[in-house]
Amino acid sequence: MTEERCTGKPVHHSPSPFPAAHGIVWSMIKQLLLTSSHAKLRYRTAIFLYLLILVFGSIPGARADIGVVAPGIILHSIAYAGLTFLLFTGGTGGLPQRAGKAVLTIAAMGALDELVQSFLPYRHGAVSDWLVDCNAAVLTALLMWALWTRFRIQPST
Repeated sequence: MTEERCTGKPVHHSPSPFPAAHGIVWSMIKQLLLTSSHAKLRYRTAIFLYLLILVFGSIPGARADIGVVAPGIILHSIAYAGLTFLLFTGGTGGLPQRAGKAVLTIAAMGALDELVQSFLPYRHGAVSDWLVDCNAAVLTALLMWALWTRFRIQPST
């Protein structure tokens, strides 16, 4: 017989065999991604990753190789949503300022990316790609705005 049948009380099992480890890992993730102590690191990481996108996107054949893994719309959406997350969480100001700065920065980054591609004979810049970048930024910024007040760790006083 199960314990629930014997006592009449439901038995709740932990979803993880290591619940304490789950709490520690979640705490570490929140500390790294949602505190102001690592904000500059996240902002600089966004700039560095963007520069990598520009450099690797300029290598002949690189886009064709990565295109086997996923179509361009998926690649643009994931890359620029990730950059928006880093810019939003690494930025300063209130929620409207963070969201606005992140979206405008992504719009400029996406435009520069497409401009660089237009000068390469084996690539082409596309307004549709830039629109995908901007849409990913807007959606991510709205999501972060909604989640920020719930999950952000307040600075200790």
